[in-house]
Amino acid sequence: MNTAGLSVPFLRPFTLSSGTVEFLRSFWSADLAMDLGTANTLIYVKNRGIVLNEPSVVAIDEDTNKPLALGHSAKEMFGKTSQAIRCLRPMKDGVIADFEMTTLMISHMLGQVTKRWSLRRPRIVIGVPSGITQVEKKAVIDAALSSGAARVMLVEEPMAAALGAGLPVERAVGSMIVDIGGGTTEVAILSMNSTVYSHSIRVAGDELDEAVQRSLRRSFGLQVGIFEAERIKLLLGSALPSGNPRSLTVFGRDASTGVPRQAEISDDFIRGAISEPVSAIISSVVTALEQATPELAQDIVAQGIHLAGGGALLRGLTERLQRETGIRFYRAADPLSCVVRGVGRIVENIKEMKALCIAT
Repeated sequence: MNTAGLSVPFLRPFTLSSGTVEFLRSFWSADLAMDLGTANTLIYVKNRGIVLNEPSVVAIDEDTNKPLALGHSAKEMFGKTSQAIRCLRPMKDGVIADFEMTTLMISHMLGQVTKRWSLRRPRIVIGVPSGITQVEKKAVIDAALSSGAARVMLVEEPMAAALGAGLPVERAVGSMIVDIGGGTTEVAILSMNSTVYSHSIRVAGDELDEAVQRSLRRSFGLQVGIFEAERIKLLLGSALPSGNPRSLTVFGRDASTGVPRQAEISDDFIRGAISEPVSAIISSVVTALEQATPELAQDIVAQGIHLAGGGALLRGLTERLQRETGIRFYRAADPLSCVVRGVGRIVENIKEMKALCIAT
């Protein structure tokens, strides 16, 4: 029988659609990047990008000790529940304050972003403060492993923030990054994929919020919650006076009578309230510059200093730092996600960039 010219269907070449390839890849690709922050936790999935950004808040039932809400929904409940429900923030100053609740939070968030049908448990790279102790490192690793991770690697947040900001950390050029998070401010000078100098202070966004709380109580006799203080800081906070004076009506509880009342607060008052922690952040930057060699200092002056983290969004901070140091400062694009994007770069190129992870 002459079969010339006949086609054989089962021998035809075929190609898979991009959606099918992604589906098949999900069986095996389980690498994740995590920014386990004091204020927010962000997760980056390999080949997918940032898939989760939730407040680091947990609400639990006091009787059963089971979670009722996490993330945004738990934050909305904060301070508004009965004694049967406890809302808490399991992270403090960039490290784990409540191991059990942090494990529960990570486990829940991993369940949201990982595939139930994945053939292996996820491998996770987590950003941690540069000043973290060995005990604190072990707590982070144990919490992630207890949450279902197969393997955990850590990377210092300044290095991750620099990668997320697009700084040339692999070159023989001095790059300086200031990462102002919720619990810590990280200041680092980087060159040739290594940290030349780093310093971590536990003064950052949370300390600014607490300074607002203390000042309102001291000057107005008004008690406000931590998230209300955060809202006031975001709306009125600044590091320098602005041309447009602003004010805000603040609601809280009278510290002497316990009766709810309101007060009119100016941006000038809030600027004074947060002046001490802002000065501490500026001092840490100046100290880092004093530690730089002449060669590194030359590079830093030439390319400027980059700001990352939620604290970088404080009005006038860039200008204040430039005034104090005489060096140009740049705010990274989307500073809130800078660290997780940097850790995500490591996850995407884990073989080439594994050396950036710190020894555990």
